[in-house]
Amino acid sequence: MQLTEEQQRELQKKLKSMSPEQLQELQRQSCVFCKIIKGEIPSLKVYEDEICVSVLDINPASKGHLLIIPKEHYAILPQVKDEQLGHLFRVAKKLSQALLKALRAEGTNVFIANGQVAGQRAQHIILHLIPRKEGDKILNLDEKLLDAELLRKVKEVLQPKMEGLLGMKKAVKKAEKTKPAKKPAKKTRKTKEAEIPEIEENETILDDISELFT
Repeated sequence: MQLTEEQQRELQKKLKSMSPEQLQELQRQSCVFCKIIKGEIPSLKVYEDEICVSVLDINPASKGHLLIIPKEHYAILPQVKDEQLGHLFRVAKKLSQALLKALRAEGTNVFIANGQVAGQRAQHIILHLIPRKEGDKILNLDEKLLDAELLRKVKEVLQPKMEGLLGMKKAVKKAEKTKPAKKPAKKTRKTKEAEIPEIEENETILDDISELFT
């Protein structure tokens, strides 16, 4: 049903009055991928843990194209917490190994479409894992060469933004170079190394994927 102009104005007014949390909840309620996670929409699931699920894409770029979906609703990449983003890529690493073994793929593409112009079709960030074989012509992009002067100008525009966002100010770097090197502190029983959680090997992933294509 198409909204009238009056209804559209009322909707816009209502949306503007909502808090970021309310807008996120509204998106979550209408999000297809949130419904897949809840089981309200059927899917072919090959992996799940407390942070994400992975399902076969119903419109795949190639046989075995997987979607790795965070359970928390994030519309765009900057909203994803660093810890969860790291976990998604650790899962992608394991699933990539599974695809290479189960489907005899020769490689994989791992990417995120961030924004409509970049090909994002839903307001839920997704990590794509696409099996590749020689000559499949998937993501066949034309090579574009830029001259040295244009590359230099691009670098001049990007570098200040990069340094600001990543906390890599030149002044900080210079100050760090002038400080004397400190001896590493001795470890005691009370201090522990930071541990990165490992994803347990799941051999059933191989069976689940290969059985779909036999």
